[in-house]
Amino acid sequence: MAKGAAIALGNFDGLHAGHRAVIESAREAANRLGVKLGVATFEPPPRRFFQPDAPPFRLMTPRRREIALDAVGVEEVHLLRFDAVMAAMTDKEFCKRVIVDEIGASSVSVGFDFRFGRGRMGDAASLQRIGAELGFEVKIVAEVKGDGVKVSSSRVRETLERGDMAAATAALGGPWIVDAIVEHGEKRGRKLGFPTANMQLGEIVHPLHGVYAVWAREDGATSWRPGVANFGRTPTTGERDALLEVVVFDFTGNLYGKRLHTAFVKFLRPEVEFGGLEELVVAMKQDVAEARGVLAGARPPLL
Repeated sequence: MAKGAAIALGNFDGLHAGHRAVIESAREAANRLGVKLGVATFEPPPRRFFQPDAPPFRLMTPRRREIALDAVGVEEVHLLRFDAVMAAMTDKEFCKRVIVDEIGASSVSVGFDFRFGRGRMGDAASLQRIGAELGFEVKIVAEVKGDGVKVSSSRVRETLERGDMAAATAALGGPWIVDAIVEHGEKRGRKLGFPTANMQLGEIVHPLHGVYAVWAREDGATSWRPGVANFGRTPTTGERDALLEVVVFDFTGNLYGKRLHTAFVKFLRPEVEFGGLEELVVAMKQDVAEARGVLAGARPPLL
Protein backbone atom coordinates (compact mmCIF):
# COMPACT_ATOMS: atom_id res chain seq x y z
CA MET A 1 0.00 0.00 0.00
CA ALA A 2 1.40 3.39 -1.00
CA LYS A 3 2.22 5.75 1.84
CA GLY A 4 0.42 9.10 1.95
CA ALA A 5 2.05 12.50 1.58
CA ALA A 6 4.03 14.42 4.17
CA ILE A 7 1.72 17.31 5.02
CA ALA A 8 2.32 20.83 6.28
CA LEU A 9 -0.86 21.67 8.22
CA GLY A 10 -2.03 25.21 9.01
CA ASN A 11 -3.66 28.37 7.68
CA PHE A 12 -0.73 29.53 5.50
CA ASP A 13 -2.15 33.01 4.99
CA GLY A 14 0.62 35.02 3.37
CA LEU A 15 3.14 32.18 3.32
CA HIS A 16 5.48 34.11 5.62
CA ALA A 17 8.77 32.83 7.06
CA GLY A 18 7.01 30.80 9.77
CA HIS A 19 4.82 29.06 7.22
CA ARG A 20 7.80 28.34 5.01
CA ALA A 21 9.60 26.72 7.95
CA VAL A 22 6.66 24.34 8.43
CA ILE A 23 6.69 23.49 4.72
CA GLU A 24 10.45 22.85 4.86
CA SER A 25 9.86 20.45 7.76
CA ALA A 26 7.30 18.58 5.67
CA ARG A 27 9.71 18.59 2.72
CA GLU A 28 12.39 16.92 4.83
CA ALA A 29 9.88 14.27 5.89
CA ALA A 30 8.73 13.75 2.30
CA ASN A 31 12.30 13.22 1.13
CA ARG A 32 13.07 10.89 4.02
CA LEU A 33 9.94 8.81 3.55
CA GLY A 34 9.93 8.90 -0.24
CA VAL A 35 6.44 10.44 -0.47
CA LYS A 36 4.90 13.58 -1.96
CA LEU A 37 5.04 16.99 -0.31
CA GLY A 38 1.60 18.38 0.50
CA VAL A 39 -0.12 21.23 2.30
CA ALA A 40 -3.45 21.03 4.11
CA THR A 41 -5.16 24.32 4.86
CA PHE A 42 -8.62 25.54 5.80
CA GLU A 43 -11.15 27.21 3.52
CA PRO A 44 -12.72 29.44 4.61
CA PRO A 45 -10.24 30.36 7.34
CA PRO A 46 -11.55 29.41 10.81
CA ARG A 47 -11.43 33.08 11.80
CA ARG A 48 -13.99 33.93 9.11
CA PHE A 49 -16.26 31.08 10.27
CA PHE A 50 -16.17 32.21 13.90
CA GLN A 51 -16.18 35.95 13.11
CA PRO A 52 -18.37 36.36 10.01
CA ASP A 53 -18.61 40.13 10.48
CA ALA A 54 -14.88 40.73 11.01
CA PRO A 55 -13.27 43.25 8.63
CA PRO A 56 -11.11 41.91 5.77
CA PHE A 57 -8.02 40.15 7.10
CA ARG A 58 -6.63 37.78 4.45
CA LEU A 59 -3.09 38.44 3.25
CA MET A 60 -3.61 36.56 -0.01
CA THR A 61 -6.37 35.13 -2.15
CA PRO A 62 -6.63 31.38 -2.79
CA ARG A 63 -5.21 32.08 -6.27
CA ARG A 64 -2.10 33.76 -4.84
CA ARG A 65 -1.70 30.93 -2.33
CA GLU A 66 -1.88 28.42 -5.16
CA ILE A 67 0.86 30.24 -7.07
CA ALA A 68 3.07 30.59 -3.97
CA LEU A 69 2.72 26.94 -2.95
CA ASP A 70 3.48 25.75 -6.46
CA ALA A 71 6.58 27.95 -6.51
CA VAL A 72 8.01 26.24 -3.40
CA GLY A 73 7.45 22.76 -4.82
CA VAL A 74 4.27 21.66 -3.03
CA GLU A 75 2.88 18.71 -4.99
CA GLU A 76 -0.62 18.45 -3.55
CA VAL A 77 -2.91 20.86 -1.73
CA HIS A 78 -5.81 19.77 0.46
CA LEU A 79 -8.42 22.47 1.04
CA LEU A 80 -10.22 21.48 4.21
CA ARG A 81 -13.75 22.88 4.36
CA PHE A 82 -14.09 24.60 7.72
CA ASP A 83 -17.76 24.45 8.67
CA ALA A 84 -19.92 23.66 11.68
CA VAL A 85 -19.13 19.96 11.36
CA MET A 86 -15.37 20.49 11.48
CA ALA A 87 -15.68 23.12 14.21
CA ALA A 88 -17.46 20.55 16.40
CA MET A 89 -14.81 17.82 16.01
CA THR A 90 -12.66 16.90 18.98
CA ASP A 91 -8.91 16.86 18.42
CA LYS A 92 -8.94 13.07 18.04
CA GLU A 93 -11.94 13.13 15.69
CA PHE A 94 -10.12 15.64 13.48
CA CYS A 95 -7.04 13.44 13.36
CA LYS A 96 -9.03 10.32 12.49
CA ARG A 97 -11.55 11.77 10.06
CA VAL A 98 -9.39 14.39 8.33
CA ILE A 99 -5.70 13.49 8.63
CA VAL A 100 -6.12 9.71 8.41
CA ASP A 101 -9.34 9.05 6.47
CA GLU A 102 -9.47 12.10 4.17
CA ILE A 103 -5.80 12.90 3.59
CA GLY A 104 -4.05 9.67 4.52
CA ALA A 105 -0.94 11.55 5.64
CA SER A 106 2.16 9.65 6.69
CA SER A 107 3.72 12.72 8.35
CA VAL A 108 2.31 16.02 9.57
CA SER A 109 4.33 19.18 10.28
CA VAL A 110 2.83 22.05 12.30
CA GLY A 111 3.98 25.21 14.01
CA PHE A 112 4.67 25.13 17.75
CA ASP A 113 1.53 27.19 18.44
CA PHE A 114 -0.88 25.18 16.26
CA ARG A 115 -4.33 24.70 17.83
CA PHE A 116 -7.22 22.62 16.54
CA GLY A 117 -10.38 20.78 17.55
CA ARG A 118 -13.53 21.94 19.30
CA GLY A 119 -12.83 25.01 21.37
CA ARG A 120 -9.14 24.82 20.35
CA MET A 121 -8.79 21.84 22.68
CA GLY A 122 -5.88 20.33 20.73
CA ASP A 123 -2.34 21.62 20.39
CA ALA A 124 0.91 20.46 18.77
CA ALA A 125 1.68 18.11 21.69
CA SER A 126 -1.72 16.41 21.58
CA LEU A 127 -1.45 16.12 17.81
CA GLN A 128 1.87 14.32 18.28
CA ARG A 129 0.38 11.99 20.87
CA ILE A 130 -2.70 11.18 18.78
CA GLY A 131 -0.57 10.74 15.68
CA ALA A 132 1.45 8.07 17.45
CA GLU A 133 -1.81 6.24 18.22
CA LEU A 134 -3.21 6.52 14.69
CA GLY A 135 -0.04 5.81 12.73
CA PHE A 136 1.30 9.13 11.44
CA GLU A 137 4.34 11.02 12.67
CA VAL A 138 4.16 14.65 13.77
CA LYS A 139 6.95 17.22 13.47
CA ILE A 140 6.66 20.39 15.56
CA VAL A 141 8.41 23.48 14.14
CA ALA A 142 9.89 26.00 16.55
CA GLU A 143 9.03 29.70 16.61
CA VAL A 144 10.48 31.78 13.76
CA LYS A 145 11.49 35.34 14.61
CA GLY A 146 12.24 38.43 12.59
CA ASP A 147 13.92 41.40 14.28
CA GLY A 148 13.51 39.56 17.57
CA VAL A 149 9.71 39.25 17.19
CA LYS A 150 7.65 36.20 16.26
CA VAL A 151 6.76 36.18 12.56
CA SER A 152 2.99 35.81 12.20
CA SER A 153 0.17 36.72 9.86
CA SER A 154 -1.15 39.22 12.39
CA ARG A 155 2.27 40.87 12.56
CA VAL A 156 2.37 41.14 8.75
CA ARG A 157 -1.10 42.72 8.77
CA GLU A 158 0.15 45.32 11.23
CA THR A 159 3.05 46.23 8.94
CA LEU A 160 0.68 46.66 5.99
CA GLU A 161 -1.75 48.76 7.98
CA ARG A 162 1.03 51.20 8.82
CA GLY A 163 2.50 51.14 5.29
CA ASP A 164 5.78 49.46 6.28
CA MET A 165 6.41 47.56 3.05
CA ALA A 166 10.03 46.83 3.95
CA ALA A 167 8.99 44.94 7.09
CA ALA A 168 6.23 43.11 5.21
CA THR A 169 8.66 42.10 2.46
CA ALA A 170 11.16 40.79 5.01
CA ALA A 171 8.53 38.62 6.72
CA LEU A 172 6.98 37.35 3.49
CA GLY A 173 10.27 36.68 1.70
CA GLY A 174 9.16 38.98 -1.11
CA PRO A 175 6.76 41.87 -1.72
CA TRP A 176 3.16 41.62 -0.60
CA ILE A 177 1.09 40.75 -3.65
CA VAL A 178 -2.67 41.09 -4.07
CA ASP A 179 -4.77 39.98 -7.00
CA ALA A 180 -8.25 41.05 -8.05
CA ILE A 181 -10.47 41.49 -11.09
CA VAL A 182 -10.18 44.86 -12.85
CA GLU A 183 -13.54 46.65 -12.86
CA HIS A 184 -15.00 49.48 -14.91
CA GLY A 185 -14.77 52.73 -12.98
CA GLU A 186 -15.68 56.35 -13.57
CA LYS A 187 -12.84 56.74 -16.14
CA ARG A 188 -11.76 59.87 -14.25
CA GLY A 189 -8.10 58.81 -14.24
CA ARG A 190 -8.14 58.43 -18.01
CA LYS A 191 -9.45 61.98 -18.38
CA LEU A 192 -6.65 63.24 -16.15
CA GLY A 193 -4.01 61.45 -18.21
CA PHE A 194 -3.51 58.56 -15.79
CA PRO A 195 -5.68 55.58 -16.82
CA THR A 196 -6.11 53.29 -13.83
CA ALA A 197 -6.99 49.65 -13.30
CA ASN A 198 -9.58 49.72 -10.52
CA MET A 199 -10.04 46.79 -8.14
CA GLN A 200 -11.93 45.92 -4.97
CA LEU A 201 -9.78 44.01 -2.48
CA GLY A 202 -12.71 42.03 -1.07
CA GLU A 203 -11.51 39.79 1.77
CA ILE A 204 -7.93 41.07 1.53
CA VAL A 205 -6.64 43.20 4.41
CA HIS A 206 -6.61 46.92 3.69
CA PRO A 207 -3.14 48.52 3.66
CA LEU A 208 -2.53 52.07 4.80
CA HIS A 209 -4.39 54.49 2.53
CA GLY A 210 -1.97 56.19 0.21
CA VAL A 211 0.28 55.91 -2.84
CA TYR A 212 2.68 53.04 -3.53
CA ALA A 213 5.36 52.08 -6.03
CA VAL A 214 4.20 48.71 -7.41
CA TRP A 215 4.80 45.99 -9.95
CA ALA A 216 1.80 44.66 -11.88
CA ARG A 217 1.06 41.77 -14.22
CA GLU A 218 -1.95 40.02 -15.68
CA ASP A 219 -2.82 36.57 -14.36
CA GLY A 220 -0.94 34.00 -16.41
CA ALA A 221 1.63 36.46 -17.73
CA THR A 222 5.31 35.93 -16.94
CA SER A 223 6.61 39.50 -16.92
CA TRP A 224 5.91 42.32 -14.46
CA ARG A 225 5.46 45.97 -15.39
CA PRO A 226 6.34 48.92 -13.17
CA GLY A 227 3.55 51.13 -11.93
CA VAL A 228 2.13 53.32 -9.21
CA ALA A 229 -0.99 52.64 -7.16
CA ASN A 230 -3.32 54.43 -4.82
CA PHE A 231 -5.36 52.62 -2.21
CA GLY A 232 -8.02 54.68 -0.56
CA ARG A 233 -11.22 56.67 -0.91
CA THR A 234 -10.03 59.48 -3.26
CA PRO A 235 -11.23 62.40 -1.11
CA THR A 236 -10.33 64.99 -3.79
CA THR A 237 -12.80 63.62 -6.34
CA GLY A 238 -15.47 62.41 -3.91
CA GLU A 239 -15.14 59.79 -1.20
CA ARG A 240 -16.31 56.23 -1.82
CA ASP A 241 -15.44 52.76 -0.56
CA ALA A 242 -11.72 52.06 -0.52
CA LEU A 243 -10.45 51.01 -3.94
CA LEU A 244 -7.10 49.95 -5.36
CA GLU A 245 -6.23 52.01 -8.45
CA VAL A 246 -3.14 50.97 -10.40
CA VAL A 247 -1.44 52.94 -13.17
CA VAL A 248 0.65 50.48 -15.20
CA PHE A 249 3.45 52.38 -16.90
CA ASP A 250 3.74 52.27 -20.69
CA PHE A 251 0.73 49.96 -21.06
CA THR A 252 -1.96 50.46 -23.68
CA GLY A 253 -3.95 47.20 -23.53
CA ASN A 254 -7.37 46.49 -22.06
CA LEU A 255 -7.42 45.04 -18.54
CA TYR A 256 -11.16 45.15 -17.84
CA GLY A 257 -12.45 41.85 -16.52
CA LYS A 258 -8.94 40.43 -16.14
CA ARG A 259 -7.20 39.40 -12.94
CA LEU A 260 -4.31 41.72 -12.12
CA HIS A 261 -1.56 40.91 -9.61
CA THR A 262 -0.10 43.93 -7.81
CA ALA A 263 3.14 43.75 -5.81
CA PHE A 264 3.60 46.55 -3.26
CA VAL A 265 7.22 47.75 -3.14
CA LYS A 266 7.27 51.06 -1.24
CA PHE A 267 4.85 53.44 0.41
CA LEU A 268 5.32 56.87 -1.17
CA ARG A 269 2.88 59.17 0.62
CA PRO A 270 -0.44 59.14 2.48
CA GLU A 271 -3.69 59.86 0.71
CA VAL A 272 -4.61 63.52 1.04
CA GLU A 273 -7.39 65.81 -0.14
CA PHE A 274 -6.09 68.37 -2.65
CA GLY A 275 -7.59 71.77 -3.36
CA GLY A 276 -8.66 70.73 -6.85
CA LEU A 277 -7.88 68.58 -9.88
CA GLU A 278 -4.90 70.69 -10.93
CA GLU A 279 -3.15 70.08 -7.62
CA LEU A 280 -4.05 66.39 -7.87
CA VAL A 281 -2.52 66.07 -11.35
CA VAL A 282 0.70 67.75 -10.19
CA ALA A 283 0.93 65.32 -7.27
CA MET A 284 0.21 62.33 -9.54
CA LYS A 285 3.03 63.35 -11.87
CA GLN A 286 5.35 63.51 -8.87
CA ASP A 287 4.11 60.10 -7.71
CA VAL A 288 4.82 58.58 -11.13
CA ALA A 289 8.32 60.04 -11.21
CA GLU A 290 9.09 58.81 -7.69
CA ALA A 291 7.71 55.34 -8.39
CA ARG A 292 9.79 55.06 -11.57
CA GLY A 293 12.87 55.98 -9.56
CA VAL A 294 12.15 53.41 -6.84
CA LEU A 295 11.46 50.61 -9.30
CA ALA A 296 14.45 51.41 -11.51
CA GLY A 297 16.64 50.03 -8.74
CA ALA A 298 14.40 47.12 -7.78
CA ARG A 299 13.88 43.63 -9.12
CA PRO A 300 10.36 42.47 -9.98
CA PRO A 301 8.86 39.54 -8.03
CA LEU A 302 9.71 35.99 -8.99
CA LEU A 303 6.08 34.79 -9.08
